Amino acid sequence: MRELERQKKEYWAERERIREELSVEPDDHESPKDGSYDKRKEGKNRKRRRLLFLLVTGMVAAFLFLSYSPTGNDWLVRLTGATVQPAEEEQAPETPAADEDPQPVEEEPQPTEEEPETAASEASATEEEPVNVYAATMTTKVKDSLADLPERVYVPNVIDGTITVIDPETFEIVDSYPVEQLPFHVTPSWDMTQLYAGNEESSTLTVIDPETGRPSGTVEAAFPYNLYYTPDGSKTIVVAERLQRIGIRDTQTWELLGSVYIPWPGVDHLDFSADGSYLLASSEWSGVVSKVDVNKMELVDYVEVTGALPIDIKLSPDGEVFYVANQGSMGVSVIDPDTMEEIDFIPTGEGAHGLQISKDTKSMYVSNRMEGTISVMDLETHEIIDTWVTGGTPDMFQLSTDGRQLWVSGRYDGAVYVLDTETGELLATIYTGTQPHGIAYFPNAGRFSLGHNGVYR
Repeated sequence: MRELERQKKEYWAERERIREELSVEPDDHESPKDGSYDKRKEGKNRKRRRLLFLLVTGMVAAFLFLSYSPTGNDWLVRLTGATVQPAEEEQAPETPAADEDPQPVEEEPQPTEEEPETAASEASATEEEPVNVYAATMTTKVKDSLADLPERVYVPNVIDGTITVIDPETFEIVDSYPVEQLPFHVTPSWDMTQLYAGNEESSTLTVIDPETGRPSGTVEAAFPYNLYYTPDGSKTIVVAERLQRIGIRDTQTWELLGSVYIPWPGVDHLDFSADGSYLLASSEWSGVVSKVDVNKMELVDYVEVTGALPIDIKLSPDGEVFYVANQGSMGVSVIDPDTMEEIDFIPTGEGAHGLQISKDTKSMYVSNRMEGTISVMDLETHEIIDTWVTGGTPDMFQLSTDGRQLWVSGRYDGAVYVLDTETGELLATIYTGTQPHGIAYFPNAGRFSLGHNGVYR
């Protein structure tokens, strides 16, 4: 028993000596007499390795999150001031075939200081042609559908209630027939398939077949002093001067869509804006020009012009202003349609009445009815560049298709005058009936008719 005790003491003494030599201190909780010491030590080492592995894994995961996630990238920018871009897959460059030469790589154009969109828009604006609402009328040919129609000049004789038909090639009267009472204008339809003589006193429109040049029917309309069409052809405008009213009808069905009352007496002539959304109408006996919204069918504005007796109206080729012939002030008023203000006035002659844009759209002819002259006005400078003499009482205009002849009705002379547009020479005086007024030269150049006695675009 004592021997056994002695051996135990030697065993533990040897263990203590070895531990001291290895400088390994036993855990406070281990019992030197417990044989599980080595197992516990190994377990602790495994735990340390696991913690180290988890720590490293967590750091890698955090780095990837910060690098590739939009949110994490944002945090990384805040923490380090740099953005880590995700790696892209490398693509192998294409290798040309043995029998093909490598294509040179084109360098991308360097951006200029100017924004690309701005530069492109300015270049486009520079290349665009100026707006000209009469561009389609500048040709010397009529459209194909009208090519076989005979050229004729239709003259309404207001007091006689007749239509005189003239051959413009020979200046001879080739036909004459009665219509109804007070025909003031002969109006080409919007599609230019027929003509209408507006018989104001009879409240009818006489339909004229342009193939035969003769009447083919009658349409009822209340006191049609003048007749117009919107640029899109959807609406027909009947100007009833006696009623101070503009009637708006469906062109196809003739249904009355609405009417606009004009509170100033004498509404008679009008013209449309470039887009057809509104019109300006003169009220002859009150010195007022009205603005009417065509879609809403209501009066929206007006302006009083210099003097009184505004008559004919024409839109400028660029669509910016309207010209108004003014008998009372012996000249032409220039109206800004946006502000509805008279922004200029050009003196022409006594009794300024009718207006006509020249074939090249650079000039405008103005009939001075009370002094027997025609003023030629430069549309760019608004200067009168020439004056032609007709004698008598020149009234309403029409141009020949080639633009070389200006046809003018002589209101109180019972005649029609024909002038050379290059020289102003009076080529012919053709006697018709009593008080010829809104003559029509038909067919003529243009895509469609706006009505009146032949206003084309």
